[in-house]
Amino acid sequence: MGLKSLQIGKHTIKYPIFQGGMGVGISWDKLAGNVSKEGALGIISAVGTGYYQKMQFVEKIAHSKPFEAINFYSKHALNEIFKNARKICGNNPLGANILYAINEYGRVVRDACEAGANIIVTGAGLPTNMPEFTKNFPDVALVPIVSSAKALKIICKRWAARYARTPDAVVVEGPLSGGHQGFSYEDCFKEEYQLENVLPQVVDEAKKWGNIPVIAAGGIWDRKDIDTMLSLGASGVQMGTRWLGSEECDARAYRDLMPSVSKEDIELIKSPVGYPARAIKTGVLEAIAKGNAPKIRCISNCVSPCHRGVEAKKVGYCIADSLGYAHLGNREYGLYFTGANGYRIQKIQPVKEIIAELVQD
Repeated sequence: MGLKSLQIGKHTIKYPIFQGGMGVGISWDKLAGNVSKEGALGIISAVGTGYYQKMQFVEKIAHSKPFEAINFYSKHALNEIFKNARKICGNNPLGANILYAINEYGRVVRDACEAGANIIVTGAGLPTNMPEFTKNFPDVALVPIVSSAKALKIICKRWAARYARTPDAVVVEGPLSGGHQGFSYEDCFKEEYQLENVLPQVVDEAKKWGNIPVIAAGGIWDRKDIDTMLSLGASGVQMGTRWLGSEECDARAYRDLMPSVSKEDIELIKSPVGYPARAIKTGVLEAIAKGNAPKIRCISNCVSPCHRGVEAKKVGYCIADSLGYAHLGNREYGLYFTGANGYRIQKIQPVKEIIAELVQD
């Protein structure tokens, strides 16, 4: 069967495929713009925009790092990213991914709406007040990320009571995704928390609130995986790791790194955010093991759960700095997130070729 188009709020996506938002600087104008150009939904990450084009838009201090959240989440840079993505994809739907755990969340949501985002996707917490920041942008679709039916129920109840609305879609993410997980370390390995078991529960809950489209995410790699998720009730899928092997990936270091990654190179690690994260055992993780990791100074003030570097010192690295190093291509101190399937990237392909493979019957 051919893949059907996907309606998210007022926006129609030709193919029911979201490109997961990946920061710092993995999915910006080149990747998201080209994914949207080819008929899927490109999603720009709003995380760490202060690193865009080597900091030309932001105040900076020692070591050329964005200074405070106002610069780490640079409005000027986000505008430029959207403007340049639009040069690629035209008027096709284009999304923004904004983590709920960041400092200045509400401001960044408004920034993304003003920059031209058609769809806002938010995970890393329960965004119970998300509509508060988009009330002046009625055409912007809102899509929370959850890891359980219970989480979706909480969001729907709060939104219905406070804002008389429900999500335009919901992403349910299983524990095979890259970066931060919505589960404890132990739960990531339990059968009941795997995507294929959680997805039908979320679909059932979504139906109670008006048939909200459910987007399945976490470990989805090829057309077979897409068909499996659709057969379980999903309306579409979100894929992140597959795009690390794209020519248009905005963090060039991944194009050099990924074809050499083995299954054993990928592991769940501790994060200053408080949840486990999936990453490649290289860069800053090796530096920590050798005892020569960079000194931690909270310069960017990126996420509230880190408590201004307190949690970073417990795990041995600053997440803002380490992801920034990765974007800049620093293999010594970079932190390189990937999903569980990252080792399956054998070659670097154009976005157009990847999407052609995914949509071919």
